[in-house]
Amino acid sequence: MKQLTIISGKGGTGKTTLASNFIRLAKNHIAVDADVDAANLYILLKPTILKTEEFIGGPIAYLQGECINCGRCEELCRFDAISDSLTDIKFDSLKCEGCGVCEYVCPVDAISLKAGKQGEYYISDTQFGKFVHARLDPGAENSGKLVTIVRNLAEDIAYKGNNDLIIIDGAPGIGCSVIASLNGVDYVVIIIEPTLSGISDFKKIYDVVKFFGIEPLIVINKKDLNEENRQDIIKFCSSNSTQIIGEIPYDERIPLNLANNTFAVDDEASTAGKEIKNIWEKIMSLG
Repeated sequence: MKQLTIISGKGGTGKTTLASNFIRLAKNHIAVDADVDAANLYILLKPTILKTEEFIGGPIAYLQGECINCGRCEELCRFDAISDSLTDIKFDSLKCEGCGVCEYVCPVDAISLKAGKQGEYYISDTQFGKFVHARLDPGAENSGKLVTIVRNLAEDIAYKGNNDLIIIDGAPGIGCSVIASLNGVDYVVIIIEPTLSGISDFKKIYDVVKFFGIEPLIVINKKDLNEENRQDIIKFCSSNSTQIIGEIPYDERIPLNLANNTFAVDDEASTAGKEIKNIWEKIMSLG
């Protein structure tokens, strides 16, 4: 069984569009949405949820006993998650990092740490096979932990079902959820647009992928957007012996496909769809 992750240095580069079309073309596979902070792959896959589980994240502080309002915890909380009042302290759950210093210094044991629900994860069925995805609650932490749970669940399903491939739609950027989507995968596709911000963010995620000892495959999206920037990407990849596996042209039919919940690879008039098919065939030829 192989695992393929699709990522990008920044949002809006076409990552999920590329991943969804790969899922449409693939056979005997499991799909995973690892962008748990802003999951949207489900919109295109139209899943039927088979099972829902609560995600219990890291612990946060709460008041369990009578507070003597000594102010010691507020003084030592480096995350400004504790505020004082006339009667007792108050905790900001969005700021609390669960470090436990407040519990440790409380002279009357009035503070405790407790883990609570911070999201949900799902096993779903689609017309393209099983789909494992999740949603982190707004403002909640531990996205990396949730991505790891989702990936482990997908691996279990794939092993039991003798699936050949897991396709992971990763998050943009270089945060915890991205790192959790890279560990142990066989292939990584980085999609990039030829813009200055796109190139800057691409180089950051490129370094992260290389840290994991993975040789990334590069896809340039909207290749005709800016020729000078495109050439800069080509030169960077050439100097680092990195393969550009495809270049997708700007295609006005892509937003039309997205609006209609259809796939570019099914649209015979889509030039982008034709190139995505070519890219997929190249990836499949890697073995």
